[in-house]
Amino acid sequence: MRILITGASGFLGTHLCHYLATLGWDVTGLSSKDADLTDPGALDKYSKNSYEKIFHLAAWTQAGDFCLYHQGEQWLINQQINTNVLRWWHEKQPKSKLISIGTSCVYEEGGSLKEQEYLQGTPIESLYTYAMTKRMLLIGQKALAKQFGSEWLTVVPSTLYGAGYHIGTKQMHFIFDLAWKILRGKHNGDDVVLWGDGSQRRELVDVGDFVKTLVYLDEKCSNEVINIGAGYDFSIKEVANSLCEIIGYEKEKLIFDTTRYVGAHSKMLNVERLESLYPNRPVTPLSSGLRNLVLWLEPLFIKVNNAR
Repeated sequence: MRILITGASGFLGTHLCHYLATLGWDVTGLSSKDADLTDPGALDKYSKNSYEKIFHLAAWTQAGDFCLYHQGEQWLINQQINTNVLRWWHEKQPKSKLISIGTSCVYEEGGSLKEQEYLQGTPIESLYTYAMTKRMLLIGQKALAKQFGSEWLTVVPSTLYGAGYHIGTKQMHFIFDLAWKILRGKHNGDDVVLWGDGSQRRELVDVGDFVKTLVYLDEKCSNEVINIGAGYDFSIKEVANSLCEIIGYEKEKLIFDTTRYVGAHSKMLNVERLESLYPNRPVTPLSSGLRNLVLWLEPLFIKVNNAR
């Protein structure tokens, strides 16, 4: 099976490429270096091949408070990316299935977070622009399917974590940021300052579990939105305390800065649809998932720290 993946060099993209390759699929993975998706002609050179599936993972965003300061750019750049991918899919790969990645931030805070609400309600203000570009992507998929009979699937992930995250100059997602700060506290004696009061709640899904579930759902479902979550959540403080225990740092030393940006207070997806489709899906317990994360991350931290 021939597959094309946008955003292939990202955290999720790297894991998806590897997993599909182990299944024997012919994978073409594209990063921004391979194709600038803001360019309408960026995918033309890949049109000579016929792809059974297109996994569209690429998006212009970052973790932390990035969305607060780049609303206009996020709208323009992500709309360009998504429109160009949709046009190429329709014009050059009309027989392929498009599988796109949604975002949990489209759901209105306090709602049921069911798939039927993906296009309803008002996303939180700080993530509003990015959320609306994801809604527009879904609307584009649905419009092309209605007029031309195209096949698509959108999956909505909870917060993904695991080995292989790209540690660099960009702001890290909260789970990696937590672990990195606590490792600094242990090895360097730095203060560990966490954003918010620790009561914010997050649902965490192991990236390997997510990829396997995504591939399973792709074979079973079309033309719908499906949440992929764990079905339970934890407070930031609970996650931080667990990391302290694993890493060997006194949790009493944690400092919570309530003046900093925290995003939505709670994000736990409704997974009733997922459970009906895949009741025995892989779910790594958070305790073992965090231990695996630290086993991978701590040697990397030591290497980076010693190189400075």
